[in-house]
Amino acid sequence: MITHIEDFFAKGCGRCDRFDTPDCSTKRWRQGLADLRRVCIAAGLVETVKWGHPCYMHADRNVAIIGAFRDDFRLSFFHPALMKDPEGLLEKQGPNTQHADCIRFTDDARVTQLGPIILAYLREAMGYAEAGITPPKVERALELPDALTEALAADPELSEAFDALTPGRQKSYAIHLSAAKKPETRVARIAKLRDKIIAGKGALERWP
Repeated sequence: MITHIEDFFAKGCGRCDRFDTPDCSTKRWRQGLADLRRVCIAAGLVETVKWGHPCYMHADRNVAIIGAFRDDFRLSFFHPALMKDPEGLLEKQGPNTQHADCIRFTDDARVTQLGPIILAYLREAMGYAEAGITPPKVERALELPDALTEALAADPELSEAFDALTPGRQKSYAIHLSAAKKPETRVARIAKLRDKIIAGKGALERWP
C-alpha cells in the first residue's frame, strides 16, 4: 500500500494489480477526487495516509476518508452515528454496515455542486472531534480493537469479508490484534492480514 499522499492521486492505493495503470479507479475519477481533496483541506482537516487512502483528521481523531472504486468514489465518515445528515446524502456502504456513513459520487462534477454541503458535514464531524464526542457503545458479543473497527469502516470489501467470517475466526483476529501493545503495530498487522480475511481464513489458519 502507498504511504505518500500524492501517490494515491497519481497512481492509486497500491492494494491491487491495477496500481499505477490506466485501469486504476483513481484515474477514472481523477477530477472528482482532486475536488474532494480540496474541500477536505479547505475545511481545515489534517491530510494523512491510512490504509492506503487519504484520511483526514482533526483534534487527533479520524474524521473522513476518501476511496475510489470502479463504479464510484466516496467520502466516508468515521463515527457516522453522530451525523445529522440534513440533506439525506449519507448512504450505507454495504448490507452489513450499521450506519449510513458515506457520500457516494458517480459524477466528478457532483463534488463541486455539493461543495458547501460537504464542507458543512465535515465541520459538523470536526466539532464532534473537538468536543471528544463519540457514539454510545453498542453492546456486541465480540469486542473488536479500535484499529480493526476503523479499518473495517474505511474498507467496505474488508468489512463484508470480516462479517462473513465465522464467530470463531472473527475472535481469532480480535485476540491476535489486541495482543499488540502499540496502535501502529495493530494497523500494520491489519494490513498484512487483509488478504487472509478476504480469503475467509482465521488468524491462526495456514494461508495461502
